[in-house]
Amino acid sequence: MTNFKTMSNQDIEKQEYNITVYTENQIGLLSRIAIIFTRRKINIDSLNTSPSEIESIHRFNIVITESEEVVRKLTRQIEKQVEVLKVYYHTNEDVIWQELALYKVSTDVIAEKVSVERLLRENGARAVVIRKDYTVFETTGHREETDNLINILQPYGLIEFVRSARVAIIKNSEGFNAKLREFERLDPGEEVIENEYLNKGSKVFTM
Repeated sequence: MTNFKTMSNQDIEKQEYNITVYTENQIGLLSRIAIIFTRRKINIDSLNTSPSEIESIHRFNIVITESEEVVRKLTRQIEKQVEVLKVYYHTNEDVIWQELALYKVSTDVIAEKVSVERLLRENGARAVVIRKDYTVFETTGHREETDNLINILQPYGLIEFVRSARVAIIKNSEGFNAKLREFERLDPGEEVIENEYLNKGSKVFTM
């Protein structure tokens, strides 16, 4: 009898999700957020932290491959952290995203065997450092684009490669700043207590 391995509905529904977290800049928060994923044995494909459009507010961009149900539960758990202001999740179709990659190759080899000008043009790359012993190229794009240049440079002795975490902008969003201003407009004259507005998340923070 032949055994067939069937996939669960959750496996079929898995796809890349971009989780955007707006937080106060507090020591130890990154570790606590990472633990939420570790406890559930969920691998983080990419993690980037940066300042946001609001002074003193930081923005995390976390990429995972999971079902929407799992992602929804994760966002709720992350929002329970005191310093977290709001969490959103989106598919790749809902965001504009890029990754930056650097490639170090031997200058002698690349100059002798490859038309550098053609290489840069065809892959949207640029030379950021040119030395006698090595040259460093830089390119930005989606994962498959940066991977493609790895494959091209491998035959010529790729010395080093590094890729940044993903940065992403939400397509249909007025930004978190606008949400805060709208909340203050709806409740004029009242001092905004830290995290008090999280209880009104569905009304105020739809992005």
